[in-house]
Amino acid sequence: MNEKSVLVLGGTGFYGRHIVKSLVTKKVRTKVLSRNANQARTILGESPEIVEGDVMDLEVINKSLHDVKAVVICLSAMKSKLFRKMKAIERNAVINILDACQKAGIKRVVYTSGYEMRPEILKKLKIEKFGAIKIEIEKTLKNSNFNWTILGCAPSFELFFAFLKNNKMTVPGGGLKPIPSISAIDVGKIAAQTILRDDLSGKRFRLTGPEAMSFPIAAEHISKLTGKKIKHTKIPLAIIKIVSIIVYPFNPFVDFLYQSLKLLNNFPEDLTSNVPADHKILMETFNYKPVSFNEEIRSRLLSNDKLT
Repeated sequence: MNEKSVLVLGGTGFYGRHIVKSLVTKKVRTKVLSRNANQARTILGESPEIVEGDVMDLEVINKSLHDVKAVVICLSAMKSKLFRKMKAIERNAVINILDACQKAGIKRVVYTSGYEMRPEILKKLKIEKFGAIKIEIEKTLKNSNFNWTILGCAPSFELFFAFLKNNKMTVPGGGLKPIPSISAIDVGKIAAQTILRDDLSGKRFRLTGPEAMSFPIAAEHISKLTGKKIKHTKIPLAIIKIVSIIVYPFNPFVDFLYQSLKLLNNFPEDLTSNVPADHKILMETFNYKPVSFNEEIRSRLLSNDKLT
């Protein structure tokens, strides 16, 4: 790995930047493809090599693969301004990347996906499109000759803070069921170790912290550590559905958020009950000290002594 680069596609994204940071910390030669090199430098610093260009441009993809031995794919269009290009970014570009890797003789590929994509659950909830792209890419990898590893990432701790404002945690649907969650820092460390190993071919890991946690429990943790009473409140998920229908012609991203919230409130119980076992596998396979939710609270809220 020392003589060639690891290419991180999606390296300025929420999980991607932590993957890049972990690789740089390990003194691994790291390359990132970004539409805006200056912005990428601001996010990632001077250490990684930045190739400026659009991941949807095949010529740019081929350029970025020069002198590369392994590729991490963590592309995401989960932003309002990118959502209309989701298929182009998360599916078409990834298919092109895999084809280009094949032609370039690059065999090692790590793909970040959803925690576990179950077509039957998505169909039951009538949100089949929500996970269709990731399911297709995973199937493509599994049927390929790549030395692949899939990392099924649980929602990050960021999710709990996203609904927190003015000492209130207001959650559509309530978020009453426990869900797996993980620190983005841990995702970065695990992914960096994964891409540097050749003994994890054909394996899929579920990335999670040691326990599943509901939104009310998360609110209790924050209350206890900050000394400020965090009130957990529920608003009907149907309200988000109605809004998504109204604004769909102008902003289809809201419908995507509704689908993610619907899945969040109906997370498979067998997956949550298996979280401790999934976490144990991670601890046995990778070398890292997990960041706890309480540590995340201290870092986010106590260091600035404010709740946002």
